[in-house]
Amino acid sequence: MTGSMTSAGPLRLYGRSAERERVAALSDRLGPGQGGALLLAAEPGLGRTALLDRAAGDFTAGPVLRPRVAPAESGLPYSGVHALLCAAAGRTDTAPASVLRAGLAPAGLLELLPVIACGGPLLVCIDDAHLWDAPSRTALGFAARRTGSLPGIGLLLSVDGARAGDPDFSGLPVVRLGPLDDRAATALLDGLTGGEAAPAVRDQLLHAAEGNPALLAALVEGLSPDRLRGHRPLPRPLVDGGALSRAFGARLAPLPADTRLLLLLACAAHEADPEGAGADADHVLRAARAAGLDAAVLDPAEAAGVARCDGERVAFGSALLRRAVYAAAPRPRRRAAHALLASVVDGGRHPLRRLFHLALAAEGPDSGLAAALTDAATASGSRMSDVRRSAALALAAGLTARTGARVSRLTAAAEYALLGGRPHQVRELLSTTRDAAVHDAVRGRAELVRGTLALRDGAVGDAYETLMMAAVRLGPYDPQRALAAGLAAMEAAWAAGDAGACLAALDGTAAHAPGAGRVTAAPGAAAAQAQDYRSGLRTALGGRPGEAREALRRVLDRARSDDDPTRLLRAGVAALVLGDTGAACHANARALAVSRARGLASLAPQVLEHLAYAELRAGQHARAGAHAQEGLRAAHRAGQRNVVAHQHAILAMVASVEGGAAAVAAHARQALQIAGPHGLAQAATLAEWASARADLCHGRVREAAARLGPLTGAGPHRGHFAIRMLAVPCFVEAAVSSGLRAQARAAVEEYTGWVAQGTDAQASAQLARCRALLAAPEDTDALYAVALARHEATDGAFERARTQLLYGKWLRRQRRPGEAKNRLRDALVGFERCGALPWAEQTRAELRATGEAPAPARTGSLAALTPQQLRIARRVAEGATNREVALSLSVSPRTVDHHLRNVFALLGVRSRTELSRLVDRAEQHGAE
Repeated sequence: MTGSMTSAGPLRLYGRSAERERVAALSDRLGPGQGGALLLAAEPGLGRTALLDRAAGDFTAGPVLRPRVAPAESGLPYSGVHALLCAAAGRTDTAPASVLRAGLAPAGLLELLPVIACGGPLLVCIDDAHLWDAPSRTALGFAARRTGSLPGIGLLLSVDGARAGDPDFSGLPVVRLGPLDDRAATALLDGLTGGEAAPAVRDQLLHAAEGNPALLAALVEGLSPDRLRGHRPLPRPLVDGGALSRAFGARLAPLPADTRLLLLLACAAHEADPEGAGADADHVLRAARAAGLDAAVLDPAEAAGVARCDGERVAFGSALLRRAVYAAAPRPRRRAAHALLASVVDGGRHPLRRLFHLALAAEGPDSGLAAALTDAATASGSRMSDVRRSAALALAAGLTARTGARVSRLTAAAEYALLGGRPHQVRELLSTTRDAAVHDAVRGRAELVRGTLALRDGAVGDAYETLMMAAVRLGPYDPQRALAAGLAAMEAAWAAGDAGACLAALDGTAAHAPGAGRVTAAPGAAAAQAQDYRSGLRTALGGRPGEAREALRRVLDRARSDDDPTRLLRAGVAALVLGDTGAACHANARALAVSRARGLASLAPQVLEHLAYAELRAGQHARAGAHAQEGLRAAHRAGQRNVVAHQHAILAMVASVEGGAAAVAAHARQALQIAGPHGLAQAATLAEWASARADLCHGRVREAAARLGPLTGAGPHRGHFAIRMLAVPCFVEAAVSSGLRAQARAAVEEYTGWVAQGTDAQASAQLARCRALLAAPEDTDALYAVALARHEATDGAFERARTQLLYGKWLRRQRRPGEAKNRLRDALVGFERCGALPWAEQTRAELRATGEAPAPARTGSLAALTPQQLRIARRVAEGATNREVALSLSVSPRTVDHHLRNVFALLGVRSRTELSRLVDRAEQHGAE
């Protein structure tokens, strides 16, 4: 063993802010004279050594002792303690026997640490403490549990994640390191590659590494610059047995051969169950007995933390560890394991499982087995999940010799993987079909899948071209899929804000409608709905909204008894084009219920996006925020970054009503980070509008006008064609307040024509408000009265309160304080009822300017909090850390910290414990 006294500089760590805070808290305690200990536990490659090194580099209050594990010195029974003593002495030779004898008893190390510290702070950092010899571990654990009585001395230990529960380390506070989150892993990858990795390569590397920094570094190291930049294809598999063995081989090597064989059987069982949380224990153990193994051979694996059996399932410590076991076995041994599992499975009860194992045991093409797998995967009425169907078809493709049939099955596997929410699997499957010479019908299906994937997670301009190509190729052979491709291309053009491309896509779908091609689809309600949807949107986008109403209303009427989520989403779009936000909310809510009931992982994020947007248009901001948060999580899980951008944009709009400027800025920034490179004009317009509305709320009218001017203008590089008119009332308010009356009048003139189309229920009242802002004083009262009367016919409480606020401001400037107070009081009540607390605060300021002092929100009551503050307070009261709160709300830990300080001040509490008690008490009595 060796050791040293270190004073290394700080190292670069990615993520780990919460873990570093725990380590820093230990280091900070040592300065004032207290002691302490902390145990860092993690699976191999997750960075516990890097965190330990960073802690040593950050500690400046005194020396850092770093004993390092090496082969035990001969004749030294306490080799771990010996290494520590040698590190303290600054040498590696044998310490005097008198010193070694002092460390023989567990209490001896506790007595020696103050001697080593020499009266000052001392941090002892011990990596891989689980590798110390047993007596040294006992002494180390004994000392660590009692460091509280040793002023200025801290012990920071790291152990393998499976050893944190060892008796030697029991009772110590533990910090467990999990995989890096997406943001930290991306930052690490950019650091390793200098930002040179192509976007598609970056995505594949991040997915393959599963947040393991050591594995990610190993993958990057094994790629040439051409492969990193996407000029050459990546190797398949990307994570091979060698990389996994380097990461986990030390964990697996000590296991007995019989144990490794049983683990291989468990891995093989898992390969045939792609959705399972572990391998079926009964199946694995029957195969083990057939191989002459006893269940007890799993005990060493459980002791090492590699795998465990709970009686029903054999589960591994991590997915990477399971993959390492499987990849480490030679291919013939893997095939033999699958053959053994196939021989003991009950084919009557589990026919698909048996087919999977037979396929994985096969040594070459097998047309009969491929056909059986294909029939099982495509059987109508089967309750098999989309993920299992995809896996079965992929295996069938691997057993298929003919190129056309193989590519057709791979494409079908990709279609089901897309439905199952497995985007990386889709890309993997499609990557093997790109250069194959196949029929246009097969190529068109592959392009449809590829384009649909890009629509959810890629540049929507590329998605549009791919989908239009798919529609052309599919048209003569598969009119239903051709129609789906054309409508998806329209959706891509809509997201990009390109009305002309929308019309081109809708025009193209006419030739591919069911019945228009050589192959005629069976007529029915679904085909009729698609035709009405296409023709209605085509007419509306062509500038004839009145003519579009009849077709779009039929789309809505058919949806009342429909249970197909895709058609319900179309009904929601039709309702918004008609200006019926209530019907849009209903159709999308029904689509969400169906998606949840059927477990449609791929469709759920879009459904939540459509529902949140419809609720936003309906003025139901709280509901929109809740569904957007749920949709954000679903989109992250499904790898749909374009949906993530739209949900952040919706949340920015909600925050511009309910939250503060910081929340608006955070969501807008995250929306724009994706919207820019992916060409998402709709998300970008919403995010900018939200930022402008926050500016208006806080009196920054010039900034608001500058943001909204380009958004509300017509022409290219402006706001989204379907949204820009919705933002005009905000622009008019900002422009009038900034002295830009000519620009405001021009906007109102165009807005007047749009309002006449009747596509927004609140627009008529907002138009009267805009005219009041521009009117002569003698006409203003009447116009505000018209606006308020029209508001009464709608459900827009927030917009009604805004009109009352503007009316009250104008009355105050006209020196009519009594009337102003009445309007401002109504505005204040309206804002408070709809949760628009920042706007309520602005209204209170206006009331104070009239000479009235409105009652402030109650100190110590949850009613004093904004919706975002309330969400944070509740999560903290439940015991969540700032980092956990930040992840759940999709904000930064710094934002959570800022809000939490304000919460403490508003509620008059000084600790998280007091906050928890206050929230519990308030929730029980309905105080909020």
